[in-house]
Amino acid sequence: MTTVEYDYDARRLRMETLLMLRWVAITGQAAACIGVYFILGFDFPVGLCFVFITASATLNIGMRFGTPRSFRLGDVEAAVLLGYDIIQLGFLLYLTGGLTNSFAMLFLTPVIISAVSLPSNLTLLLGIVMIAVATVLTVEYYPLPWYADEKLTFPLLYRTGVWAALALSAAFIGIYAARVSDEARLLADALAATELVLEREQHLSQLDGLAAAAAHELGTPLATITLIIKELQNALPENAPALRDDLALLAQETARCREILGKLASLGATDQSSVMNLLSIDTLIQEVVEPQREFGVEVEISKNGPSDAPVLARNPAILYGLGNLVENAMDFARSRVKIDAWWSSSYVTIAIQDDGPGYSPDILDRLGDPYLRGRPVERRTKNDAESGLGLGLFIAKTLLERSGATVETMNVSPPRTGAIAKVTWPRAALEPAAARPRLPQQDK
Repeated sequence: MTTVEYDYDARRLRMETLLMLRWVAITGQAAACIGVYFILGFDFPVGLCFVFITASATLNIGMRFGTPRSFRLGDVEAAVLLGYDIIQLGFLLYLTGGLTNSFAMLFLTPVIISAVSLPSNLTLLLGIVMIAVATVLTVEYYPLPWYADEKLTFPLLYRTGVWAALALSAAFIGIYAARVSDEARLLADALAATELVLEREQHLSQLDGLAAAAAHELGTPLATITLIIKELQNALPENAPALRDDLALLAQETARCREILGKLASLGATDQSSVMNLLSIDTLIQEVVEPQREFGVEVEISKNGPSDAPVLARNPAILYGLGNLVENAMDFARSRVKIDAWWSSSYVTIAIQDDGPGYSPDILDRLGDPYLRGRPVERRTKNDAESGLGLGLFIAKTLLERSGATVETMNVSPPRTGAIAKVTWPRAALEPAAARPRLPQQDK
């Protein structure tokens, strides 16, 4: 599913939500009409008002019985229904004072709902409909219900001011609501993608456990086969050299099977301090760089620090996060990527630098936020400094920060060009306590 399709599915408005909001509006409209006419005793066309209120209630009932609760409206369908709400409210205000009625602010409700749930072009269209209805109500309306012996008048300038306030409020609140909703949706999508990555790594770990279990189960019949081969070799007469060679080959292949099963059994080990689950800093860098070497970019690796180099437990989140940063650097680099690792007794830092165009100033302060792109970009063709960034970098940053790291992104100082991603861990958080004496330093 593409980003555009995913975003569209996330925006679609539930029928149940719209019906609930309209019932709230119908209840409020009915209560206001009853209170003003029967309690306050103000005279206005209450019968006509209830015609429009009843029309909305009838529409709601018809939609309730015609669609399931989980039904999600299409964009155009939702916009039509919200447009109906604007027009229905316009008729009620026409009968009760136009824009001089303080309930005119309810015009903003359909526009805000649209800004949160619908594309911007439909929200703009609803805003135009709202302004058009408000313009008519500025000059044409029944007088606001008031006491018979008092005259209540509102000059055109005041009504124009209310119109301007509605228009500006619709524009400001609509843009703000749309922006906040988009950011929340992007963040939710990015977190979902992060969880999918972690789930994938967890499934791979579970496969290791299944492989170990399979190796354990196969060990017993293989031991029986080995025993039978040895008995056949001992019972074989001296005058059958060909058969003896066949049994020797069979014994050799059986030994190979036992060795393979032993390797599979080691995959299920869960002791994070065991040698099988430990990485030196050099091995870590080699593992994240090796899949990227085929893309024709020179990779320069340097390490600097005391002789007691850090050793960390194998962590899929760290491997994926660093791998994503290296992949980004390889995609944007012109000819070279430099990876520097240095450490002390307190901190471990890995910096990934490329010689590409660097981060665009427009997005530099947004790096690490999940702003998604609607078009895929092929590997090694990312000439646009903004293309391909966003979700991948967000996932990498999230995974690395969960491991205790601090991730910084910046551009290389002029006149050179390029981008730098620097990841720093407290050494105590990165390195198991018993790791150092159990894994000798690897020099490559």
